[in-house]
Amino acid sequence: MRTVITGGAGFLGSHLSDRFLAQGHEVVAIDNLITGSLQNIEHLRSNPSFSFIRHDISHPIEVDGTVDVVLHFASPASPVDYLRHPIPTLKVGSLGTHNCLGLAKAKKARFLQASTSEVYGDPEQHPQTEDYWGHVNPIGPRGVYDEAKRFAEAMTMAYHRFHEVDTRIVRIFNTYGERMRLDDGRVLPNLMGQALRGEPLTVYGDGSQTRSFCYVSDLVEGIRRLLDVDYHEPVNLGNPNEVSILDFAKEILELSGSKSPIEFKPLPQDDPKVRRPDTTRARSLLNWEAKVQRKEGLKKTLAYFQDRVKSGS
Repeated sequence: MRTVITGGAGFLGSHLSDRFLAQGHEVVAIDNLITGSLQNIEHLRSNPSFSFIRHDISHPIEVDGTVDVVLHFASPASPVDYLRHPIPTLKVGSLGTHNCLGLAKAKKARFLQASTSEVYGDPEQHPQTEDYWGHVNPIGPRGVYDEAKRFAEAMTMAYHRFHEVDTRIVRIFNTYGERMRLDDGRVLPNLMGQALRGEPLTVYGDGSQTRSFCYVSDLVEGIRRLLDVDYHEPVNLGNPNEVSILDFAKEILELSGSKSPIEFKPLPQDDPKVRRPDTTRARSLLNWEAKVQRKEGLKKTLAYFQDRVKSGS
């Protein structure tokens, strides 16, 4: 099997590269490094089954030889990143998805679109099921990411229905683990980085908003299983164990041993108040559920971030 992974030098893309190489696939990682890092794939560069192409998938690309699977994971994924790169975020969700689907069509390859829980916006349904259409502000600051992913889903379904491309869509809820960037702006690296540096932990609003955190190995397993079933509509993958951001900050303080205070700041515009996946579809379709307990996953991630803080990287 030969698998193309866009965003292959990113957090999730690099873990997927590990997994598919371990399964005996040849992996072609594509990344323009706007938010990815060569450090994430340095351990793979000597593997003869791995190759890396530096390229912006918003521009057309040809991949020589056979391709069996295309995983489209290229996109800024944190508010800090997509607010810093709003136009590239929209382009990679639209033009990039179009190019990746064109590659899959030309190669008769299976295609998987990495979508997100952000397609549900600030939800009025809780927990979120795949048949919920969402509550999204299309012209708000977060719209560049939310609408890019919603468009990518529409494009994926259009290619499946019109061109009969063998497609999959995964809606990814908050995922964490090693190789996240300390400065990527998401809540977990923000709080861990602040705790390790002895800075006040930033909690937005009163901290009552909730998130559900899935460890990266669980997510990768779910994606692998999704590729193996004949199902084309979206599937939620995430850990339904919900926690308030204030309680989450307290967990990180306890785990790290930090004496940092908690500092409250105004809630950003359109920030979701709740976030928890309904994973009924994944359980029945994939026989999958998240297995790594939050405390266990946080310990592994904290150790990784401790090394990053020490090395200054």
